[in-house]
Amino acid sequence: MNRALARLRTRLIVEWRGLVTINRSDRPWQMPFAAALAAGLPVLVGAIFDRMDFGVLSSLAGMVFLYLPATSLQHRMVWMMSCAFGMVSCYALGVISHFVPLLIVPFILFVTFLAAMGTRYYRVGPPGATFFVMAAAVGAYSPAQILDVPTKVGLFALGCLLACLIAFFYSVAILRLRPAAPAPQVAPAQFDTLIFDPLVIALAVGISLSIAQVLGLERPYWVPVSCLAVISGMSLRAVWTRQLHRVGGTILGIGSTWALLALPLDRWTMCLMITALTFIVEAAVVRHYGFAVMFITPLTIFLAEAATLGQGSATAVIEARLIDTIIGSVMGFAGGYCMHNARLRAMLVAALRRLVT
Repeated sequence: MNRALARLRTRLIVEWRGLVTINRSDRPWQMPFAAALAAGLPVLVGAIFDRMDFGVLSSLAGMVFLYLPATSLQHRMVWMMSCAFGMVSCYALGVISHFVPLLIVPFILFVTFLAAMGTRYYRVGPPGATFFVMAAAVGAYSPAQILDVPTKVGLFALGCLLACLIAFFYSVAILRLRPAAPAPQVAPAQFDTLIFDPLVIALAVGISLSIAQVLGLERPYWVPVSCLAVISGMSLRAVWTRQLHRVGGTILGIGSTWALLALPLDRWTMCLMITALTFIVEAAVVRHYGFAVMFITPLTIFLAEAATLGQGSATAVIEARLIDTIIGSVMGFAGGYCMHNARLRAMLVAALRRLVT
């Protein structure tokens, strides 16, 4: 009994240290500042012209800045333009799928598979496939008329263009302070990492989104994002830790969201909040993921709901995001277990090989 209690105590200590450990960061302060500009400037323009819906849409596109690598200037800009094209394509197809509701889940599943495969092949670090899938999901679940499609896609493309311009000027400045890193090599074409892993990720996202639709959740764009955030861990322990960080950080983030929504909000304070929250998230996410999620929660609510906040119940929006997070995190952990449990992985890979050959 004493040995069992000692093992349990040791296990709890290890888990606790994994949850509260603060990592060291090598990010210069200029990076989160530039990311905040990429997210905040479009909202400022939208506030000036009293079109917050246009501003927050372009602000979401500005998240492509987070894919900026630490390589040479030439490689950075080619990479940024490629990522921008990918995000615009995902959003455009997402908006189109909105008009055929039965195709939304298969489409998001397909986009997730391609995005996961591409980010693994090109060794893309965090945020990986997250914002490609988020762009598709937000597009698929945003209300629109068929004649709105060119306008929405154009605004999204302009947001990506602004992010690329900010990335260029940031890169020119930061490369004077830090040497460029070598460009990452593409991954070897292995069945496990380029077919099996993306397929498991896509199925986890698709199943989580299907559960959300069966439950009748309105605009469950946060379900696939939460699922991807959890399943992206490099090991089963990392997946478990990220799940706890995701759920715990979201619960605490709901409190901060309520506090922010209690403030007198207008288009100018909304612009300030999105800019400040983006800076905090990008400064904190490499140090402690759970702490960053506390601010990711209000940021995503403002980005996706800013145009309609104040017109409905803020409590309903917050409750919906909490349910989305729980569904996505549970399915993300289930998918992560399939990917990282050695025995189960070997069985599934062998079965998939027999199926495709």
